[in-house]
Amino acid sequence: MLQDVAVFRDPKVELEQYPTGAHLASRLLYTAATSFDDVESKLVVDLGCGTGMLSIGAALLGAGHVLGIDADEDALCIAQENLDEYEGMPVDLVCARVEHTASVVSADTVITNPPFGTRSKGADMEFLRAAFRISRHSVYSLHKTSTRKYIAKYAVNVLGALSAEPVAQLRYDLPASYSFHTMASKDIEVDVWRFEVP
Repeated sequence: MLQDVAVFRDPKVELEQYPTGAHLASRLLYTAATSFDDVESKLVVDLGCGTGMLSIGAALLGAGHVLGIDADEDALCIAQENLDEYEGMPVDLVCARVEHTASVVSADTVITNPPFGTRSKGADMEFLRAAFRISRHSVYSLHKTSTRKYIAKYAVNVLGALSAEPVAQLRYDLPASYSFHTMASKDIEVDVWRFEVP
């Protein structure tokens, strides 16, 4: 089902928009739902929801309600089109910047595939900081495996995580999305992180 979710038509490089593949989304959500009981009947926020891949997946796994938040109206239009393919999805979409949501939104679980911070240094940590302020319990986030030590240290020492652990290591087959991409796709090792918030 998730493989049918439409991706960005015209991704914006300044937002580091790359599609969350069905494999990555399925693994993150299945782990959250079955290993930690962090999805079913829970209020879930999909931070930087893009075209809605994680939001739809969380709803399909029984989330009580999902709030998809993204700053890009074009992405949210595609997300709404994707949602329209399903009947009765408990998903609402909101257009807002990450830094403006943390003080007004609260959820049991936050899921996010943030920008990796390669174009806008620190963008990944901005998402993680916001996720920690929004979540009452747990955060699931995708980060490049090469940043594992930094992510663990930042989550514990700066954000005060009660626990911070990669629960899966996957390969992200990143398709060429921008004119400066010279290869058809590139394999990137990513970690699925689970954080318990204080």
